[in-house]
Amino acid sequence: MKASIFDVARKSGLSVVTVSRVINNAASVRPANREKVLRAMRELDYQPNASARSLAKGRTGVIGLTLTTLHDSFFDAVVKEANERLAERGYLLSLSIATGYNDSFHHPLFQEDRVDGILLLSPIDEDEYVTELRRKNIPFVLIDNSESHSSVPSVVVDNFKGGCEATRHLIGLGHTSIAHIGGTGSFLSSRERERGFLFAMEEAGLAPHSVERGEFEISSGYRIAKRWIESGTLPSAVFAADDYIALGVLDACKNEGIRVPRDLSIVGFDDQHLAAEFRPALTTVRQPAGEIAAAAVDLLLGIMAEPAKPGTVVQIEPKLIVRESTAAVESGKTIKKRTTKEQEERT
Repeated sequence: MKASIFDVARKSGLSVVTVSRVINNAASVRPANREKVLRAMRELDYQPNASARSLAKGRTGVIGLTLTTLHDSFFDAVVKEANERLAERGYLLSLSIATGYNDSFHHPLFQEDRVDGILLLSPIDEDEYVTELRRKNIPFVLIDNSESHSSVPSVVVDNFKGGCEATRHLIGLGHTSIAHIGGTGSFLSSRERERGFLFAMEEAGLAPHSVERGEFEISSGYRIAKRWIESGTLPSAVFAADDYIALGVLDACKNEGIRVPRDLSIVGFDDQHLAAEFRPALTTVRQPAGEIAAAAVDLLLGIMAEPAKPGTVVQIEPKLIVRESTAAVESGKTIKKRTTKEQEERT
């Protein structure tokens, strides 16, 4: 038999009124009680009647989420977690995949009365989105935004701290010749990771080997690392602004006979799915996708419940994940490119 709201109340040990308030995202429910109700709903597989609730409130029961690509395991994890969180609250998630605001302009998500709110994941042209959504009075939250907006509801990772921790890890292993490969300068995350790198280097009294500008792509890391190798200017360690860049560096080193981590230590950022699958497994700075999505959903539903609520910026802490691509500097070590004969003998 299908579970009812009364079953949820009994299971959670709370009143039907409290369960109803949780289902309707009332801000007055204490966090501990909200979690009890949500846990009971999950265990009973209780699904609120979204249609009836939407009609009663003049809402659609749909939350939109816009992103630029599906070929990114970090984005994928954020979307999945947001979908689960919203489903628990009786909402459907609708996706819009677009490279920028102009591509999204005529999408149904951005028309009045089509959605109750929108999550914008790493948006390009975010100023245009903010202006238009405010004009249409559609509640929204930015996730991993490209600019700093103190008055716009946002969920961001402390990329500066992540950059510091990655660089301090390499310094702690004895590396002094450390390079940074940044991502596209238009992204706040890229700029903050670079700022964290420079701060940690200055803090240790070290000058960067170099700061390179790249793209968040494997080919970008490969191209820069190959240039270093061919010119004989390879550093002893690299902090890359994302895992794809780091994997490109790792690929170039393998092709050119440079041993990781013995000859070169590499740290990435994001903790993409591939980071743990490559060998050596990549040391990286993890962006906690589940925590990011949960914070964004809670923030958006709070704004929808209280439209006059001022903009809030939620900052999430990243975490350094140490794997196999970093190691302590060997004393007296010299790095050289293996000859073709040496590579053949090794294989």
